[in-house]
Amino acid sequence: MDNGFVHFLYDYFLELGMSEYAAHLLNSATLLVVAILLALAMDYIIWKILRYIAINIARRSRTNFDNFLVTNRVPRGVAHLPPLVFMLEMVKWIFVDYPTIGYWALKFFQVLAVILILRIVKRVLASIKDYLKTLPRFRDKPIDSYIQVFMIFAWVTGLLMIIALITGSTLWKFFASFGAASAIILLIFKDTILGLVASIQVSANDMVRIGDWITFEKFGADGYVIEINLATVKVQNFDMTITTIPTYSLIADSFQNWRGMRESGGRRIKRAIILQQRSVRFLKPEEVESLKKIQLISAYITQRTEKIDQHNADHKADKTLAINGRNLTNLGLFRKYAETYLEHHSAINKKMTLMCRQMAPTSQGIPIEIYAFSTDKRWENYEYIMADIFDHLIAATPYFGLKIFELPTALETSLANEKG
Repeated sequence: MDNGFVHFLYDYFLELGMSEYAAHLLNSATLLVVAILLALAMDYIIWKILRYIAINIARRSRTNFDNFLVTNRVPRGVAHLPPLVFMLEMVKWIFVDYPTIGYWALKFFQVLAVILILRIVKRVLASIKDYLKTLPRFRDKPIDSYIQVFMIFAWVTGLLMIIALITGSTLWKFFASFGAASAIILLIFKDTILGLVASIQVSANDMVRIGDWITFEKFGADGYVIEINLATVKVQNFDMTITTIPTYSLIADSFQNWRGMRESGGRRIKRAIILQQRSVRFLKPEEVESLKKIQLISAYITQRTEKIDQHNADHKADKTLAINGRNLTNLGLFRKYAETYLEHHSAINKKMTLMCRQMAPTSQGIPIEIYAFSTDKRWENYEYIMADIFDHLIAATPYFGLKIFELPTALETSLANEKG
């Protein structure tokens, strides 16, 4: 730029009778205001042009990525770059008579340029994150963690560049000097480093995905993972509260991921009915005939009775005592009924494990456990199916002469003591 142009107002101010100092100062101030106004006008015009181009490209494009670039205001950030470059060139001439002020003005706009580039990088990364979350193969991946890692490196690099610009040093010298302070850096960024390592391990080992149902008793979390980032994992519990878990806790502690159940053919039902042991007995012939009216096990009772009678006849069992030979018990028929009922239940997956098993007797009685899988894995429907099954089986126990264990009330205890 011609020095005559730089001093075009200086001579005019001298002619007005100003001192050389005042003329220099007012000349530089006027040029600075003009340069700023030109830069603002340039910024506005470039932004309008870029915005028009970006919107038209986004409308015609088949992908959503350019839409996210517009949404995250990337064109607006890019529009600031030409005016900033213009100001970097202008300050060299505006403050030609004030080298110290010119030096620091140049440093100021250089720092501003670094910050602007960092903001553009942040917006581009945000656009990439939003775009990847729309793709099915990335929807359950911890994209936020990776974006945060990139931004941490970008901000650290930018901070070092700003310090290097202000001090007049080189970036490589700062990286070398940071080696001596590595212990302090590791201490300051301990949680960030742990989160970074944990995020990589969680993603590499496919331990947790967004949308997984996890149970983490240590933190009181029981719900769906809605966000995985560098420092924390957010879980929306079933009462709609949000629990925040440190990412590295997924590596350091034990938690339960229900993804396997959700991807399988059913959700497990594992619950027992406890029956009084004194209610278990051999069935009399007339009782067996009466139970044949239960349609689900009528054919089984007939077939089983024929085999038992044949066995007792072959072994000449003395049936004056029920204990001799082979017999049907009310508990055995109830187990068979419960198993047959499950086999005919429309909400039970017949291809997965299905059984009604008798467990070891306890001081409370004999547990009869139902072990099956419901085809519907949604929590509310699963609870309804399980309740429906046990409603029926509990109501069925009296037909077999069985009694369910309950702790005696104070009145029952008192009456028992009086009889005793």
